[in-house]
Amino acid sequence: MKKATPGTGPVIIKKYANRRLYNTETSSYITLDHLAAMTREGRDFKVIDAKTEEDITHNVLTQIIMEEEQRGQTMLPVNFLRQLIALYGDSMQAMVPGYLEASMDSFRRNQEQFKSAVEGAFAHSPFAEIAKRNIAMFEAAANAFKPGAGGVEAAPAAAAPAAESGDDDVAALKAELARLQDKIEKLGK
Repeated sequence: MKKATPGTGPVIIKKYANRRLYNTETSSYITLDHLAAMTREGRDFKVIDAKTEEDITHNVLTQIIMEEEQRGQTMLPVNFLRQLIALYGDSMQAMVPGYLEASMDSFRRNQEQFKSAVEGAFAHSPFAEIAKRNIAMFEAAANAFKPGAGGVEAAPAAAAPAAESGDDDVAALKAELARLQDKIEKLGK
């Protein structure tokens, strides 16, 4: 999440007893939505309790996740949540944060490799635009796992290909799909 900010170090956000958040960089009150946008932009920030000066960043980020989940942006499956809750107090609890962080880093790396493979496979085909839209939808789905990315807008619905012009189009599609599958298999090795 470390990204250069206009100032030095993370932006300090003060949270007051009335639950208002104050951005010390812009000298303005902000909302949790603003913090979510900052996170998506890769902006590094630290939330402190205005009275006690305690770092409450973890609690605020957790609150943002809860609000996103309540809006219907559910990303965390029920079984995952149950397993996570079960690990609290378990002897393995101390290992979980490092494991989850490493898993997310791996997911982001794999996402970039997948994107490159798909873009390369469809670069000079009649299906290039559809492939780009599919990649954009994949990025939108994974956006929360990629804090350094700017907000990825949802991709427009993929348009159906123009009227087929016979067996040539079908053969071209099969060849492109075979090339893509080959590239993906090579990445997995």
